[in-house]
Amino acid sequence: MPAFQTVLGELNHEFGRDRIARFAKERAEQFSAGKPLDLTFLVDAKTPLYRAWKSYLELAPISFRETLRCIIHHALTTSPPTQITFAWAPGYDYELTLWQAPDTKMTKGGITVLLKSRYPDDKHPIQEV
Repeated sequence: MPAFQTVLGELNHEFGRDRIARFAKERAEQFSAGKPLDLTFLVDAKTPLYRAWKSYLELAPISFRETLRCIIHHALTTSPPTQITFAWAPGYDYELTLWQAPDTKMTKGGITVLLKSRYPDDKHPIQEV
């Protein structure tokens, strides 16, 4: 959904080369173990996009949210922080695909996270109505 791409674009901006050190310093604790995944700060709370994003995060299975929280925490607490690229694609169920390119002598590596899920208005066949 384009809205999710918009939000993930904001997250990608925070994890970019120019901002990640500041983001890690200011936000790493927010993603510590035992804390709920909260990415709503990326979107203005007075917008429809905020409501869609908040709902998406709340409906996602806990294993999905916890895995995403853990990946973010890990990346923000490495020294130096590890960049992450986030993307969303439509899917039947919630899916998270992760890969990491290690650092080399010539280049810094990074993590890529592909999130897949149904469109927000597309109810899952077994979801209670």
